[in-house]
Amino acid sequence: MARGQRGGFPGGGGFPGGNPNQLMQQVQRMQREMEKAQEEIAEMTAEATAGGNAVKVLITGDKQIKELTIDKNVVDPEDVEMLQDLIIVAVNEAYRAIEEKSEARMGKVTGGKGLPFGL
Repeated sequence: MARGQRGGFPGGGGFPGGNPNQLMQQVQRMQREMEKAQEEIAEMTAEATAGGNAVKVLITGDKQIKELTIDKNVVDPEDVEMLQDLIIVAVNEAYRAIEEKSEARMGKVTGGKGLPFGL
């Protein structure tokens, strides 16, 4: 190793960019942005239907079913399995939709990438 040369990352100090205070400020800013995004996600809703609107589900960003609407014309005591299937389809689709919205919002914070340095 050349005289005066240190190990670590270019820029000295062993930190990317060479400034640990700047890195800490970036991490704290990202934490605040993530907290804000999580609050916004909790307020989001997603709606899904199945069977031509026979079953409708509304869920919140914290993945709680807020509403479940079943058209009375689809309730057939002789075919309960069909109704169960419609409910499952609608719930799963609503969960998929809220997950997609959540990922899109968090992607704005992370730039579509994971957190830096594996945090």
